[in-house]
Amino acid sequence: MQRWRGYEAAPGGWGRSVVTIGVFDGVHQGHQATIGHAVARARELGVKSVVVTFDPHPAEVVRPGSHPAVLTEPARKAELIEALGVDVLCVVPFTVEFSRLPAEAFVHDILVEHLHAALVVVGDNFRFGHRAAGDVALLERLGRTFGFGVEGAPLVAEAGTVFSSTYIRSCVDAGDVRAAAAALGRPHRVEGVVVRGDQRGRELGYPTANLLTHRYAAVPADGVYAARLVRRGGEPLAAAVSIGTNPTFSGRERRVEAYALDFSGDLYGERLALDFVAHLREQRTYDAIEPLVAQIAEDVERTRRVVS
Repeated sequence: MQRWRGYEAAPGGWGRSVVTIGVFDGVHQGHQATIGHAVARARELGVKSVVVTFDPHPAEVVRPGSHPAVLTEPARKAELIEALGVDVLCVVPFTVEFSRLPAEAFVHDILVEHLHAALVVVGDNFRFGHRAAGDVALLERLGRTFGFGVEGAPLVAEAGTVFSSTYIRSCVDAGDVRAAAAALGRPHRVEGVVVRGDQRGRELGYPTANLLTHRYAAVPADGVYAARLVRRGGEPLAAAVSIGTNPTFSGRERRVEAYALDFSGDLYGERLALDFVAHLREQRTYDAIEPLVAQIAEDVERTRRVVS
């Protein structure tokens, strides 16, 4: 898959293409259906498929301070999109100037002049241009003017619930990682670098990897979870994960700490990923160390059963 920074990176002599556009945070089942449809139609037409997405998230530029929790970091999002068979990932820098581009100019500059769209595939709720003034109906009218087709991809739903990034964020925020996984089509993942913590877990017999996550990462609600710890180039490890402030020890800083089962190596400085499988329990405060250690042992055994 080719990766372009900006639509101006399209090479000279670039032919026709099938284009789909969106933030695609999460690359959830709805996104997969839209992108998969674009890839299939591109192959039918014998042209390249192009996914156009944006960085940073448009919400942060249009309404500073409103950046939503991020379900997939840029590198992970690119990997997931590539796995769908896309030919080109075009990441457009979303600036204040770009946000003011009228809908008609958005179509002319990006889809017509640079990407030479033969067909544009978008979700039914697609909006574009300054103040999101453009919709699918306008896109279809402009397509007739400029000579490209438009196909809408229906929203994906289950039991009456439409799969969307907003819905998945609400599941993660509530700690319902099973529901999030059902909508994503895979476990929700949180990534970060292992940094030194209080080393209290080591003293208790359960050394944990203290994960420093991205400031906008969609971290599940406080609680204890069963997860898979993913190392670059290594086999996934079952992990019991605690998220919260360590109330037993009067902690104040919210942390993501993972105890990797049956592992004794050094993880400091490594970049890891946690794929959340199940919520085990809420955070609790203990009056003594012994009941805390007993509870951790139970969490570890439950993790072993859930993840294996």
